Amino acid sequence: MLAREAAPAILLLFAWLPLAHAGGQSFPASSQGQVEFNAPSGNIGCIYTPKGGTSTYSPQDGGPELSCSRIEPSYVTVILGPKGPATLIKNPGEQSCCSDGDKLDYGNSWSQGPFTCQSSTKGLTCTGSNGHGFFVSKAKVTVQ
Repeated sequence: MLAREAAPAILLLFAWLPLAHAGGQSFPASSQGQVEFNAPSGNIGCIYTPKGGTSTYSPQDGGPELSCSRIEPSYVTVILGPKGPATLIKNPGEQSCCSDGDKLDYGNSWSQGPFTCQSSTKGLTCTGSNGHGFFVSKAKVTVQ
């Protein structure tokens, strides 16, 4: 009898367990303050650059900046700064995306400065505190 009464509580616990693993992830910054991470698929990679940039890279508006690239089906880069909408570059020229580095697991989020990214099996959604952002997946790229 006790087992029958406990069954709903046990089922609820197991239904909740996948959510317990979802959450925020953080990744180490380089000595220059940049943070790199990839989607689990290996098709999308992002670089966060802090305000002021680095000794070798200065964001167009001074930063901070979030830049994400997608490899397939075509190489594109999306750049989100602290002001205005994201910029989609359909032929960025360089193609150095997506090392075997840190992965932003599906269901998890990452935040740094004014930016937050959410990883899912559908793709990567990133937004800035100004309300602008982008979505990147193998199927499509949208900016706002």
